[in-house]
Amino acid sequence: MLELLLVRTPESRLTKDSSRRQTRAGLVVGVLSLSGVVVALQQTLVVPLLPEFATASGVSNTTASWLVTSTLLTGAVATPLIGRLADMYGKRAMMLACLAVMIVGCLIAATSQSFLLLVLGRSMQGFATALLPVGISIMRDVLPPEKLSGAVALMSATLGIGGMVGMPLAGVLSAHWGLSSLFWVTGAVGLVVLIALPFVLPESAVKTRGRFDFLGAIILTVAMTALLLAISKGTEWGWGSPVTLGLIVVGVGLLGSWIPWELRTPAPLVDLRTSVRAPILVSNICAVLLGFAMFISALAATQELQLPVESGYGLGLSASAAGLAMTPGGLLMIGLAAVSPKITRRWGAKTTLAAGAIVIAFGYLLRVVLTPTLLSISLGAAVVSAGVSFALAAMPTLITESAPLDQTASANSVNSLLRSVGTSTGSAVAAAILASSTVMIGAAAVPALHSFEVLYSIGMGVSVAAAIVTLSVRVDSPAPAHRIATPSESAKPAEVTELG
Repeated sequence: MLELLLVRTPESRLTKDSSRRQTRAGLVVGVLSLSGVVVALQQTLVVPLLPEFATASGVSNTTASWLVTSTLLTGAVATPLIGRLADMYGKRAMMLACLAVMIVGCLIAATSQSFLLLVLGRSMQGFATALLPVGISIMRDVLPPEKLSGAVALMSATLGIGGMVGMPLAGVLSAHWGLSSLFWVTGAVGLVVLIALPFVLPESAVKTRGRFDFLGAIILTVAMTALLLAISKGTEWGWGSPVTLGLIVVGVGLLGSWIPWELRTPAPLVDLRTSVRAPILVSNICAVLLGFAMFISALAATQELQLPVESGYGLGLSASAAGLAMTPGGLLMIGLAAVSPKITRRWGAKTTLAAGAIVIAFGYLLRVVLTPTLLSISLGAAVVSAGVSFALAAMPTLITESAPLDQTASANSVNSLLRSVGTSTGSAVAAAILASSTVMIGAAAVPALHSFEVLYSIGMGVSVAAAIVTLSVRVDSPAPAHRIATPSESAKPAEVTELG
């Protein structure tokens, strides 16, 4: 009997240790995915209630749009900087810093008595945008390779929560507890993640050496702020206005000086040589193209659903009801989080990305050929969301498989920035097209059906272009998972913290 116990005890300990590591890994994925929900909520809760914010603050609807623009600008500009700092000083530390800034921003917005303070709070909430790329990067450091693709897919799919619950939740919260409740809820979810993160997630042992590129950061910040501001406000200010043209000239000029600086400096903010590796280059190009396609789908669908019935093609739904009609797409994104990793493991992330782009294009084709009804609009939007689920899972996987281990946060953050460029461009193009052809319903001008058809056709074309780019570029097998960058042997090899 004693011999039997001696034989079984080591196996029992191994089984118990393995179970403990599995549980720990599940907690890590769960908490990081919850941080993705924070990103989705802060991006979507305010959007359907901009007219209410305008009335409450005593400003025009145009001025109220700064509540969205300020968050977009802060998130897009801060994300690559935070990504680099995460690679240098710790990914968990930077996630905690971003959460802290976002929570303070929620408090300012919830208690503000002026529109300027409200915009300040929303700007601070934009720091949450960096949680997604940094969180995906730390997964590579602490999770075993066989769990990585599934974890990345799940965290990426949490963005579907925004489309699924963001709009209807916004209507319910504001109706029962006022506009400030939007920020209390987002801040509360962020606080839960802030408290849980240090207990669940170990700090990554993978860090890069070198100094932070302050000059490169300043140039990129000013350049991207100018360009994104021009893109976001070009329709409102006029594309030929001196302000818009001036911002474009400043942005392009500064980017033209930033690129050679990044190639020369020994410790660049963004390693451009890494960025032109085939898998990362494909992912970044598709981030712009599919970011464009992702945004115009949700924007156009909710507008069609809310247009007055008198138009002959609108359904006259409220913002909350339109959000509920988009729920199937959000559910589909979450459900497909378990499917895309299987495709990636069998055929590679490139195939998953190409499949996602093709599915998005098919969703837009449905929107073009089907008569606008509640079923057809929801179906088309859901198919687009399915493709988005594949694409959002595949792009960071391509990057994490190809970027040096100590540059994953920076590389994923640049991809997030480029996706923001795509969504901003999509917003501007959609606004211009929908305003170019209108019909009068009483005293109001609403977009004509033809405008939506043109917009959907553009979305389909952009998605097809993303599929062609993906399939036409050769992507080699991923490099070893635990490789450290050695552009000038500046990165110190570090031990990888793995949860099993």
